[in-house]
Amino acid sequence: MGIFIKEQEQYLQKKLHDCGYDVEEVTLNISSRPEFGDYQYNGIMSLAKKYHKNPREIAEELLILLKKDDLYKDVNMAGPGFINITFSDEQLVKHMNELLQNIEINYTGIEPKKIFFDYGGANVAKALHVGHLRSANIGEALKRLCKSLGCNVMADAHLGDWGRPIGLVMLEIKKRKPSLPYFDTSFIGEYPEESPVTNADLMEIYPIASEKAKNDEIYMEEAREITAQFQNGDKGLTALWNQIMKVSKTDIKRIYDKLNTTFEIWEGESDGNRYVPELIEYLEEKNLIKESQGARIIEVQKADDDHEIPPLLLVKSNNSTSYETTDLACIWERMKLHNPDEIWYLTDSRQALHFEQTFRAARVSEIVKPETKLEFIPFGTMNGKDGKPFKTRDGGVMTLESLLTLAEEECEKKILPNITGEERKKVADQVSLAAVKYADLIPYRLTNYVFDPVKFSDLQGKTGPYLLYSTIRMKSLLKKATESVVEFKKITTIANEYDRAIMIGLLNINNVLMKSYKTKSLNEIAEHLYKITNLFNNFYSQNRILTEENAKVKESWLCLSRIVYENNLKLLNILGIDVPDRM
Repeated sequence: MGIFIKEQEQYLQKKLHDCGYDVEEVTLNISSRPEFGDYQYNGIMSLAKKYHKNPREIAEELLILLKKDDLYKDVNMAGPGFINITFSDEQLVKHMNELLQNIEINYTGIEPKKIFFDYGGANVAKALHVGHLRSANIGEALKRLCKSLGCNVMADAHLGDWGRPIGLVMLEIKKRKPSLPYFDTSFIGEYPEESPVTNADLMEIYPIASEKAKNDEIYMEEAREITAQFQNGDKGLTALWNQIMKVSKTDIKRIYDKLNTTFEIWEGESDGNRYVPELIEYLEEKNLIKESQGARIIEVQKADDDHEIPPLLLVKSNNSTSYETTDLACIWERMKLHNPDEIWYLTDSRQALHFEQTFRAARVSEIVKPETKLEFIPFGTMNGKDGKPFKTRDGGVMTLESLLTLAEEECEKKILPNITGEERKKVADQVSLAAVKYADLIPYRLTNYVFDPVKFSDLQGKTGPYLLYSTIRMKSLLKKATESVVEFKKITTIANEYDRAIMIGLLNINNVLMKSYKTKSLNEIAEHLYKITNLFNNFYSQNRILTEENAKVKESWLCLSRIVYENNLKLLNILGIDVPDRM
């Protein structure tokens, strides 16, 4: 058993070699004109250019060999030399039975490697907002995709727990409660076990502190000072930080759990900071650190650059470390503890310069091996109907939890009235999560899109709820067949254009997975899910599957339904979407 299309491509490549043409790779694409063939090969034109021949002449040579083997129902030429291929029913049935035995045969195609993911980035003491959605969704789905393809994967939440935002929160707490022992440098007792602030307090404190810092330079300078004091190991501020972390981390985990977003490692900038002293010692030994206006920097500009790349700021003039430094220290830590083959970072595209500086510093300092891949994977923004980043009605930044609640309220309206109580709440959560995730993953990741909870909760459109509803229908069909003691173990026939169309679509699973892997975007998988599900619904509406009188046709249809169902479950799971029992 193998990857069907890959085998067909290798077969065509061999036939081209037999014709005397050296071609490194053959790629088959689903035909845009099904009336001419199932798949199409478009590489003849490049061969004609290479060998200075008429493309139709090369195509004719290939067709003669293909027709001799009698493997296809039809092969023909269109236009200047496009090769159209229609697979034989025997080939399709054979491969469908292979999928029936093991859907996993399509989940291969890359060399297994260890990939470390960084797609969290939630700031401690700040509410997760809608801007965190895409990082969590795309990162989680890419991690699941890589795992399904056989890679060893791990992800770090990489909490923002060390920079200015923490300093701002601490300062505002100090302004409000100056008598707390955390701010008394002479305090020698035990710090309180209870946190001086709740999560609700923290959500209110940060926006206020941030606004004050923007408008008051004295307040901003105090924030800088308290941040440096904390980063330099102040005992009281460290104790306060531990309390803030305990409260905030619990809530961050709760929201990520709602999103079906998982992390194998729950570390933050502070954990990377522990490695800063040995990192700086290493960099000093390599003579890479320079002094600049009281700060310490690493030059990362290259002689052949066509644009300016500022140096990486290692230590600020007030002796506090920069965001770039903690990220560089995290790379140091990850190489030391995990030694991954690749590290993938997911943030919005505004972070491009930061990662270019950090990656260059990691390269020039040889913190990573030459073969270790560092990849920045940016994405676009989720916008409101005005085309600007999604906001609350009063123009404020919407929390991620509020967005999920908005979607849940819309999706709850679509659920069957006989689903009540706790089950209704659970189903509403699952359906709304499918709506949000699918809407977020179906655009190419760099594309901005407009979030519309009404549109995305529709049961009839290209939406997550449509996929769930259809997948539940497949499960129900298979359950009814089993309860009726109908055996379905093997596909033996193709009855009509509707079941055949599904089979042709299923041939493309591996290509879809590989395209998503190569582009680091889930839109290929999201589109494939919709296409296959739509083909199944057409098939379902045109055929009376359970009452079909021809036993072989009925068995074949039920087996095909099982393949589509299992394929949907696997791909939905990659997208981080769970399927309820009913909705």
